[in-house]
Formats: sequence, structure tokens, C-alpha cells
Amino acid sequence: MPPSIAVIVTDADRRILWVNEDFSEITGYTLMDVVGKKPGKVLQGPDSEKGAIRRIRKGLDAQIPLKEEITNYRKNGEAYCCRLVIHPIFNEDNVLTNFIAFEVDGDETDDSDLPLLQLKNKYQSSSLKGKEAARLFSALQQLMEEERLYRDPKLNLRQLSDRLKTNTKYLSQVVNLHGGGNLQSFLNSYRIEEAKQKLIQRQFGNLTLYGIAMQCGFKNKSTFYKVFKQLTGKTPLEFVRHRREQER
Repeated sequence: MPPSIAVIVTDADRRILWVNEDFSEITGYTLMDVVGKKPGKVLQGPDSEKGAIRRIRKGLDAQIPLKEEITNYRKNGEAYCCRLVIHPIFNEDNVLTNFIAFEVDGDETDDSDLPLLQLKNKYQSSSLKGKEAARLFSALQQLMEEERLYRDPKLNLRQLSDRLKTNTKYLSQVVNLHGGGNLQSFLNSYRIEEAKQKLIQRQFGNLTLYGIAMQCGFKNKSTFYKVFKQLTGKTPLEFVRHRREQER
């Protein structure tokens, strides 16, 4: 069985645009957990070697390929040895546009037979097919976070593709690839996050559970309950009781 190879694509400012499934498998973080953040802020911890951190920063600042080994941390707090290679990506005008990193869990495998971790093997542009998709998905997330379009229960793929100046087929593919499901599941994840916040805020105490659900974009009570349980493992009432017990 081939080893898991985490792939991270960042913008030129080193903020994460996209990660693959192997990244989530190795670290425990999903794309939603890390998008917009810098890899070091997410993965480095108290025992991450300062010398390695300095060398990584120096290579990034110099915009040159680099290879390093460092102690990283999974989402559950567990430390692991990370072997990584980072390549800068330039456009046709030789302007830096992205960084792409390949990482393996050094506690599980070595990199002797992993060509992606050999600096002498240049990363071909054909392998960056996910870069544009990552940019589109990032723009979609920005629309959700800034304009809260998910609150519209009638929001559809056509409306979003028009806003993002793309086509419905491509947007659907991007949502499936980076969001891990269809458009409705993507929108519902935002709706549930907002519902969770409103359920525990006293200013919304006069609203029924369904009243809060409608404010967040749900048009069906049973769908709200079903999705809430799927994403949180609790019913809305169980969630509220649990949070109140934690606050005591």
C-alpha cells in the first residue's frame, strides 16, 4: 500500500488554499479547519525544532525549493515527524503565485522511494490542476463568510456560478472535490455553524429552534434536525444542554 502524501497549496502569502485527503488523514485537520491559515501556525508546536523553522522561513523568503524534517502536531495534539518538500510556483511572468508542499509522516515511512520528496524532480505544471479549483473554492468560501449567502434557502448552483463567473458543472466538481459533498451539504455546514452560535446566544432566546433554523437558511424543520445531528452528533436541544453544562 503506497504511503499517504499530504499536499498543501498556499497563495503567495503562504495562506492555505487547498489540502488533499491525505493531509486530513495524517493531521486530522480538514480543509475547512485550515483554509486561510499558514501551515506553520496550524502544525507547529512546542517541540518543533527552531532551526528547522528558521530554515523553512529562509527558503520561503528566498522563493527556492526546500527540503526539511520537522516535528509537527496533529489536531489531537500528537507530535509526529514530518518530512517535507516545498516548491515555489511562478506564473509566465516569473511572478510568485503559490507554494506547494508535499509531506509524509516520517514515523510511518521514509522518503527514499518517494519522488515527490526529491528536490531534483521538478514539480510539473500539469500537476497543479488543483490550483485553479482551489482558488475558486476559496472565493466561494469568501462569499459564504462575508455575504452569508447560505441564508437564502433558494440559493442554487446557477446563482453561485454566475457570481463566481464560472459554469455550474465546474463549480459542482470543485464543491465535490474540496467540500467533500454536494452543494447542499456545503451550504448546510455553514447553516449549522451559524445555528450553533445562535442557539447559545441569549439574544435569540425568544426564537424557537425552527425559527433559528429559518434564519440560517433552512426551509424544512426535519431537514434541520437531521443535518444538525449528522454534523454535531447531537440534537439541537442536546447541543444546548451540553453547552450550558460546560459553562457551569
